Amino acid sequence: MKRIIIILASLAVAACANAQPVREPVMTGIEVLESYGFEELLGKRVGLVTNPSGVDRNLRSTIDILFQAPEVNLVALFGPEHGVRGDAYAGDYVESGSDPATGLPVYSLYGPNREPSQEMLKGIDVMVYDIQDVGTRCYTFISTLGLVMRACAKAGIEVLVLDRPNPLGGIKVEGPLVEPGFHSFVSEFRIPFVYGLTVGELAGLINEEGLNWGQTGKEEHLKCKLNVVPMRGWHRNMLYEDTGLPWVLPSPNIPSIHSAICYPACGIGGEFGHLNIGVGYTIPFQTFAAPWIDADALKAKLDSYKIPGTAFRTIHYKPLSGSLAGQLVHGVEFFFTDYAAAIVTLTQFYVIQAVHELYPDHSPYPMKKTRMLDIICGTDYVRIAFGKRLKVEDIVEYWNKDAESFRTVSQKYYLYQ
Repeated sequence: MKRIIIILASLAVAACANAQPVREPVMTGIEVLESYGFEELLGKRVGLVTNPSGVDRNLRSTIDILFQAPEVNLVALFGPEHGVRGDAYAGDYVESGSDPATGLPVYSLYGPNREPSQEMLKGIDVMVYDIQDVGTRCYTFISTLGLVMRACAKAGIEVLVLDRPNPLGGIKVEGPLVEPGFHSFVSEFRIPFVYGLTVGELAGLINEEGLNWGQTGKEEHLKCKLNVVPMRGWHRNMLYEDTGLPWVLPSPNIPSIHSAICYPACGIGGEFGHLNIGVGYTIPFQTFAAPWIDADALKAKLDSYKIPGTAFRTIHYKPLSGSLAGQLVHGVEFFFTDYAAAIVTLTQFYVIQAVHELYPDHSPYPMKKTRMLDIICGTDYVRIAFGKRLKVEDIVEYWNKDAESFRTVSQKYYLYQ
């Protein structure tokens, strides 16, 4: 018996020696703010930009947390795309009105107004922003953030960003900067397609570098009074699944962490118009399929490319909505087996290349509608250069040209290691 005890003790010592350090739980900005007794909001009239993803780890809405805090005077809500309670579908206008649960006025920021008017801002001392970001440039919530900051700069109103994790982590940076002439609500600022910053860090970057950074250059460099409530326990190498936090879908087609990871690898591909990317099915932004594809042949072609960190499996499904609703489509579902090694955003271009090699008669070129593809890419160069042969090698140098220089600039605004 004594020998067994000694062996077990030795194993325990070895296990302790090899154990990874225990990290503190990740606390989002709203949780940190509450732990400080809402100190930054005391004595101020508060506006709040949020949606259903603005929750604490117990799924309490930031709206309700601030409204129920006796020392906080929450006076107005501002609804981005999908609305403050998530009751507007993708692309639908968000209506102004009142919030049934609190009775507070709700001002739409996804309708005729994308930037809050000075009338909407009357009576507000500080504007709080709390929305879960996905780390991809074409997601409209970061554009809303920048436009809110711009409006508050004009009005002399403080902005307080409650920080949240970037689900793609804080290391990966991919894609070119937006070129002049291609800024829009899905490319508001001159940042890469995947930018490797939390929303609080991004707010600092666009505030200091210019709220009109990368646009015409004719507007005044506006800076708001910006404060960020940082998270506790978050590190740059963390993906969302590492945080232990619940995932609340920030929009209908990002229902899971996996959807958020795959979104920048698939969303541009959908704009070419000839492939279903899982939108309208149960796994949005995770597939490439069409009725005329041989799934096994497509998988074999993609496997032959030996794309780093990326794997494919065949899939067959019937979309539940959209132009192919009820039709059986065939193709591939993709996974990142080594996320650090993968060039995530090029995945969609490799798939389009493979489809073209197998089915040249189904080329997406010439394209009837090009504007949305161009403003999502932030340039027309990608569409034009890729369209000549549909080869990734024709755009890869351009696609990667800005990543390291942006990383150098953005490091000044890191809040986390």
